[in-house]
Amino acid sequence: MSDHDIPNSEPPAAQPPEPKCRAVGGTEYSWCKAVPLGTGVTVLGLLFSKPPDLPLLQNALHNLQNSHPILRSKLHYDPTTTTFSFLTPTNPQPLLQIQPFDLQSTSRILQTHPNQSSSVTPFRLIVEHEINNNTTWRNPEHPLYADNDVMYASVYTLSEAQWALTLRLHTSACDRTAAVSLLRELLEVVTAQSGNGEGAEREIGDNVEVNLGIEQMIPAGKANKPFWARGVDMLGYSLNSFRLSNLNFIDVDSPKCSQLVRLQMTPLDTQKLLAGCKSRGIKLCAALAAAALIAAYSSKKLPDHQREKYAVVTLIDCRSVLDPVLSSHHIGFYHSAIMNTHDISAEEQLWELANRCYRSFANAKNSNKHFSDMSDLNFLMCKAIENPNLTPSSSMRTALVSVFEDPIDDFSKIHQQLGIEDYVGCASAHGVGPSIAIFDTIRNGGLDCTCVYPSPLHSRKQMQGLIDDMRRILVDACNQLGSES
Repeated sequence: MSDHDIPNSEPPAAQPPEPKCRAVGGTEYSWCKAVPLGTGVTVLGLLFSKPPDLPLLQNALHNLQNSHPILRSKLHYDPTTTTFSFLTPTNPQPLLQIQPFDLQSTSRILQTHPNQSSSVTPFRLIVEHEINNNTTWRNPEHPLYADNDVMYASVYTLSEAQWALTLRLHTSACDRTAAVSLLRELLEVVTAQSGNGEGAEREIGDNVEVNLGIEQMIPAGKANKPFWARGVDMLGYSLNSFRLSNLNFIDVDSPKCSQLVRLQMTPLDTQKLLAGCKSRGIKLCAALAAAALIAAYSSKKLPDHQREKYAVVTLIDCRSVLDPVLSSHHIGFYHSAIMNTHDISAEEQLWELANRCYRSFANAKNSNKHFSDMSDLNFLMCKAIENPNLTPSSSMRTALVSVFEDPIDDFSKIHQQLGIEDYVGCASAHGVGPSIAIFDTIRNGGLDCTCVYPSPLHSRKQMQGLIDDMRRILVDACNQLGSES
């Protein structure tokens, strides 16, 4: 008998199970279109005063990927149908690997960072470096496009006494609420593991599918809109965009990137600001929007009689009103937006304008426009991406400012024992979006906002001046509360 006649006794190799596939929804699709141009890269940055334990962090991140299927998914593009999907492996290996940068490598990155300034810390420059890194989600029409993870992690050595951990996520898979929840869970797992020496691995269980997109979870009837009403609204949004004013543009021709400025207030001033909002039955987002509108108008040194129309986008976390209801631990993008326009003059006062901003937003929300207009705004966002010339000076600016309906509460107690000195959460906005995107938190009792803007469309000096003016407007209005009462 020849060797060819010997039967093969080895069983065939087991084929890995096919990954679960879920097509992206309309809102997720708009982010897939936006990220290659620079908008929609979400970054969480943590500044450590002692060397982070990489194996501990990586194990904690693996646990989170096991718990949240979308965090171990890949974003897949089908060129034949021009559609995107989340591919989620049933076998979680291989999982995320943290990329370390030593002091020399980090220094090279900082030296090549544009527009360096003595007032900008290395930690902020690293966060800016990360939110401008969209090469892993390159244009899907690129011939070398391949499926890419939705989350990446890096650790940078800033000095012999400071280190930065960054998580970079595709916004279609992680909105602000999800990012904050992810950060809380990460710190809780790391704290538990560092205390016990070993952290129990989280089981994947039977749920290996990514949650549905927001469009599939809107309560019945909430998104209904007559055909003609949809047409009128689309026309209204389009025509209004040509009448909107913008913050003065510095450089409309050079390639854009996202940069950061911080708006911070003392706990005492913050307490006065929140009290002023509460007494008027409005939310902090309206006061921030009003301050931005007044500061933008005053920066242009216009004649007192001249009025300008600006747009404000308010982002709403819809988890609590979806069907079924989701908790903040459901990772994904479940925000919607409401756009309002406001006529601004030289006579504007903060509290009167804040009240106007909030009433316009609240009336639109009560009319379910955050659901009924969702597809309209997604369509217009994609059209602006495809046709930048439809926006002022081809700047791709769709509003002056974007704010979140509710701020993020402080959770500094969780990370004090880990040696965390600072943390930042924000997303890039230089592709299509507002001139200033405000990510607000209440930290140790004080207001702390990370404000993202497109550079060099706007300069760091210009935006720092705008933020300083906003802070002055807010503080002055708070100090007037006593005299009003």
